[in-house]
Amino acid sequence: MLLLLLISSAFVLPWAGAGRIIGGKEVVPHSRPYMVFLKIQVTNKTGTYHSFCGGFLIHPGAVLSAAHCLDKNGTVNVTVILGTHNIRVREQSQQRIRARNFVIHPNYHPEGHVNDIVLLKLETKAKINAYVRTISLPRHNEGVRVGTECEVAGWGRTSLEKTKTDVMREVKLKVQNDEPCQKQFRKYQPQSMMCVGDQNRRKSVHKGDSGGPLFCNQKAHGIVSRVLENRLFPEVFTRVSYFEPWIRQQLRRFALQELPASPSSQ
Repeated sequence: MLLLLLISSAFVLPWAGAGRIIGGKEVVPHSRPYMVFLKIQVTNKTGTYHSFCGGFLIHPGAVLSAAHCLDKNGTVNVTVILGTHNIRVREQSQQRIRARNFVIHPNYHPEGHVNDIVLLKLETKAKINAYVRTISLPRHNEGVRVGTECEVAGWGRTSLEKTKTDVMREVKLKVQNDEPCQKQFRKYQPQSMMCVGDQNRRKSVHKGDSGGPLFCNQKAHGIVSRVLENRLFPEVFTRVSYFEPWIRQQLRRFALQELPASPSSQ
């Protein structure tokens, strides 16, 4: 799905993307109703190919994900699958909705995954029920303390040996200070990125879960963005709170109302 960068003999370069859940466990089915599976079809001069990413529902008509998931050469068509646990089964709880269009952040740059965020507008609004719900976002520049334990879920591979999973899995990871990511990742930007991971190197996200949310304190504070090849620590997430004004601006452009209130506050 994502391009693999070359490995230097002196140090390990980061993947072009991120995402398998390593060292985690299967989630309780439908316990994360905000999770979205993006089925991506790309057509260009060489033919048609498919890939997938994670995402999360922030409005009945809008989904957030990582820009690198949709930054493709060719025509990109996205099917958004909500309310799913096993992606290989047509569960009755599923809603399949095409993305009418999407907007990648104008300052996104693939080198370093700078401003790695994309907003998708759904062709029809999702039906909110027990299996499909929105997730709350942090306020502009609302932070998360170093050491906070957060959760990430997705359908990515479950080991460095490319073991696959059809069901959603989850892992708990801690927010780190910026130093490990500044040392390991080129173009790491603390203002718009978060450094996260398990210092014991037993748990991680990796290829396949890109675009999914980092769930901290009942809010989506991060988006799975970058990891290291053959290393499980550290990992880079897009800092959602930095982009909150841009997200609201795009919702207005999509002719959607403001972000809904947190489900827990209703």
